Formats: sequence, structure tokens, C-alpha cells
Amino acid sequence: MAQELSNRSASIERKTNETDISVSVKIDGTGVNNIKTGVGFFDHMLDQLSRHSLIDMDIHADGDLHIDDHHTVEDVGIAIGQALSKALGDRKGITRYASLDLVMDETMTKAGIDISGRPFLVWNVEFSAPKIGTFDTELVREFFQALAQNSGMTLHVKNYYGANNHHIAETCFKAVARVLRTACEIDPRQADKIPSTKGTLG
Repeated sequence: MAQELSNRSASIERKTNETDISVSVKIDGTGVNNIKTGVGFFDHMLDQLSRHSLIDMDIHADGDLHIDDHHTVEDVGIAIGQALSKALGDRKGITRYASLDLVMDETMTKAGIDISGRPFLVWNVEFSAPKIGTFDTELVREFFQALAQNSGMTLHVKNYYGANNHHIAETCFKAVARVLRTACEIDPRQADKIPSTKGTLG
């Protein structure tokens, strides 16, 4: 039988010399979240990820922000990816694939996903400035790289155009959220099957 919707949740704790992180996710939620990483812009992006995927998220991170935001952002991506993988279990019944073009004002970004068990990131996004406020724009890619590797998903993100770097980053998070939502949903026509000719998505 397909994994019960109410049970598609998981928690991960990750503690290193650089970060102390706890993450809980509920895939079949409503997008409610409690996020505190100490990095304001990152919290805003994670809120978008949760709200638009409808995945409930509880994320708390204590990182070495006196150095920079890198370790915190990357390790949160690792922990979310591991929690999603754990919550999805054997992937039985999931839709698996999704693709979406998402617009926000002057910006358009595409995201495509395959929850395949084969982690890979294709990233075609450029920013015109090194920072959004105090946040390093290069960390947007670092987050999605960590998320893809640790969740076992193939993820493609492409920004077609955009003038505002905040909008470019935000469309990346929102587009990924929307395809994650669709790909994680149970397909009622094959709710008791793993969507792979191999018979496994591990």
C-alpha cells in the first residue's frame, strides 16, 4: 500500500563544528512553517519554499554566522533534503515528475524535477550583483545543490530573464516549491506502485 499521507513526515538533526540544525517536514501539509536560521533573506526564501510547496517546515539553525552565511545555508539544504528523502520513504505512488514556468513581475524562471533517487542539479541562473542586501547570491545555488544531492532528486532551474536580483532568487525558490509539491503528490491512478520500470526509486 502507498505510504499513509499522515505519515509522510520526518525530522533530521545535524550537528557539526560549524552548525547545529534541526529540520522537520510534513509533506502533506498546508505550508505552515517556523523558520529561524539567523539569516533574514534566507528565512524569507525558505518561507516561500514551504508555503508554495504546501510542505510544513520547522527549521532551526545555529551557525557560524560570524564567519559568513555559507555553512548555515548549505547545511540547512542538506538537512531539508535528508528530511524530504526520509519522509518520502520508498516513493510509492508519487507523481515523480513536474515542470513549471513561474513569473514574478519582470522575472521568469523554470524549474523541472524528477524525484528519481539520482541526485543532480542543472543550474542556469545568473545574478547581476554579488549580494542581495547582505546575502551572497552565490549561496542560492549552494542551497539547491545541497537540497538535490541529499533528497535524491534531479533538479533543473533556469532563469529566462529578470532585472531584480531579489525577484530572480525568489522565483527560483517559488518555482522549485511548486514542482516539488506536484512531484510529491500521490497519483491516484497508481497509488500502490513505484513510478519506475526498475521497481525502485532508491
